[in-house]
Amino acid sequence: MDWDKLRIFHAVADAGSLTHAGDRLNLSQSAVSRQIRGLEESLAATLFHRHARGLILTEQGELLFDATSAMTKRLDAAAARIRDSEEEVFGDLRVTTTTGFGTLWLAPRLPKLYAKHPDLRVDLMLEERVLDLPMREADVAIRMKEPSQADLIRKKLMAVKMCLFASSQYLKENGTPTELVDLKDHRLICQNLDSAQVGASVSLVQELLTYEVNSMLTVNNYFGVLQGVLHNLGIGVLPDYLANDFPELVRVLPQVESADIPVFLAYPEELRHSQRISAFRDFVQEEILLYRKQLKSKLKP
Repeated sequence: MDWDKLRIFHAVADAGSLTHAGDRLNLSQSAVSRQIRGLEESLAATLFHRHARGLILTEQGELLFDATSAMTKRLDAAAARIRDSEEEVFGDLRVTTTTGFGTLWLAPRLPKLYAKHPDLRVDLMLEERVLDLPMREADVAIRMKEPSQADLIRKKLMAVKMCLFASSQYLKENGTPTELVDLKDHRLICQNLDSAQVGASVSLVQELLTYEVNSMLTVNNYFGVLQGVLHNLGIGVLPDYLANDFPELVRVLPQVESADIPVFLAYPEELRHSQRISAFRDFVQEEILLYRKQLKSKLKP
């Protein structure tokens, strides 16, 4: 198949319109149409259904679009490797992690990364869905479990526990629980059990709910839980690392905590020599080291 025709087909399928694809490719609508017609003739297949609102892929078109999408991602990966300089760190870096970790731990620390590498352009992709790194949905991931794919380089960063926190103002006004049964007299703030989250967090919340908690606020991410706690709404289930960044948080019932939640950094094997990846990896590891040192200093008598 003609590579140029495939490139034009992919642009049309992505745009859903000959005109829009032509604008992207700096080609006339008639030129784009001729290329698509030529590709359909070479394949002896109809790739698009035409209608008044644009173009819709046929079943054969969907198959070809899946193939050109995979090709595009692999070409993007190759281009990224070629662009990487041995001496400098620059260009786009797509980082994916969970909404909670990304908003509460990673994003506040990014100024340090930009201070070292001002030409880096980070695209922070925060979602609970695990993006496919080998298929180039993202360049690097921080995940709350060990990645299962074999063709990824992975490194364990730390372990997180879910704990109970409240604001000092809330405890001053409502008292401090000393036993789990005391939770019935307080408002519990936690993630909704139906929202995407790690199993250790779900298990802890399920245990807490056996103590006849009468008042609750549920949110679909940890950022919302934190805001509720900081605004004196109740006792929240939050990651332990927040205690270091939010001194106004007070640990409640310190004997109550989840099982360890491992935090892994992962990236594709093909990006092993990427200067952008190396810069981000080193930055995260330095921040983890600093976090651990700060934690130790707080624990010293």
